[in-house]
Amino acid sequence: MTSLRERAGGRAAGFAVLAVVVQLLVLYWPAVTVDVPVSWTDKVVHLVVFAVPTYAVARALGSVRAAVLVFTLHAPMSELAQHFLLPGRSGDAWDVLFDLTGVVLGAAAFMVGARLRRW
Repeated sequence: MTSLRERAGGRAAGFAVLAVVVQLLVLYWPAVTVDVPVSWTDKVVHLVVFAVPTYAVARALGSVRAAVLVFTLHAPMSELAQHFLLPGRSGDAWDVLFDLTGVVLGAAAFMVGARLRRW
């Protein structure tokens, strides 16, 4: 019989894997042509696509440091890969800024949640 803690840890790990897979699909999927001007919606997507995996991985590991390190490094690398390696995609410094903002928000959400769980 598994304990409540073990089940919660398994759910956290599953959510982390799902969040990272979705992030990778969003960042590295070939470009989809849309005949409308790019809006700030793209920046919100970048923020969310880094905030959620940062939170989820930190929750699964029980520590925010590794998640922040990995996703802070991944932010500029993903834009460089989009610019140089993916046809139809381009890198954008603003995207990196919103990616990093997402990392900060995801880490903050984890830390607030951890404090509330201890309280």
